[in-house]
Amino acid sequence: MVVTSLDDVTADLVIEELNGLGARVIRVDPADIGPEFTFGATLGPRGWTGSVTTPSRAVALEEIGAAYYRRPSPWLMPRLEGADEWTRAFAAAEAKHGLGGVLTNIPGCRYVNHPAAVTRAEFKVAQLQTAVGLGLVVPPTLITNDVGRARAFAAEHGPVVYKTFRGLPVSADGQAGAIWAQRIDPETLDESVALTAHLFQAEVPKTADARITVVGREVFAQRICAPDGALDWRRGDWDTLDHQPLAVPAAVAEALAAYLAAFGLAFGCFDFALREDLPRGAPERFTFIECNANGQWGWLPDSTDIAVAFARLLMEGPPP
Repeated sequence: MVVTSLDDVTADLVIEELNGLGARVIRVDPADIGPEFTFGATLGPRGWTGSVTTPSRAVALEEIGAAYYRRPSPWLMPRLEGADEWTRAFAAAEAKHGLGGVLTNIPGCRYVNHPAAVTRAEFKVAQLQTAVGLGLVVPPTLITNDVGRARAFAAEHGPVVYKTFRGLPVSADGQAGAIWAQRIDPETLDESVALTAHLFQAEVPKTADARITVVGREVFAQRICAPDGALDWRRGDWDTLDHQPLAVPAAVAEALAAYLAAFGLAFGCFDFALREDLPRGAPERFTFIECNANGQWGWLPDSTDIAVAFARLLMEGPPP
């Protein structure tokens, strides 16, 4: 079962590989709940049994051995267009806890990744603490709403970068936005800092970035360089990025495997700042920035190899 929205190129790659392996695949987007997407689940001694039915197929819950829980649409309840906001909110919550509950509690199902594990791993506070505990290099970091602390941190560790914890909320039409990492001028820090939480980090003197995708035990790494040397390569034209295969030191690869295990994940997209002024092969070249437990990788040059690894993981599980 692949749980995602209709327009998801990353999931398309995995489905193509699964089809090639002869797997029976059902693709569902829970937000489509309605006359064309129905389900039923009955609780018995061995857990939930029943089925889900889409316009193209019907599958028994007992048949679903693995689930790639990718990126389903927000619970906007489009079929309730015209209903008042309270009614839509009520229906969305019921669908999320009913249908969503069934899809995330299929007995014996292998999840990549389980949404509960993804939610826990989304907290950057936990990400950074886990990375430090595993011996990865992490920039000096401050989380605060105290302007005095922010100014003192900037004075000690400048230049300093500001990052969001979650980015912009999804808009009413389901569109997502982002606020990119950006350098801050300490002189602009004022009492408005007190109104919410902020994440400040010392800027890493990087020469490039690294995207390391870990699927089960397989590690795929790309050196990424923006032509304009942008602080955050995601904010520009992705077609102009320079990608090169990158060797990952064994100590870093082992730490990433331990990181995934700590959060109960089978997959993660890790972002590192790359310091090429240090000796090649030194783990200190890699400065941990974050891990996206539900990241996109379909745009990477090695996406085909990643898709193959995903299909094998879903079909066979992680190696012993």
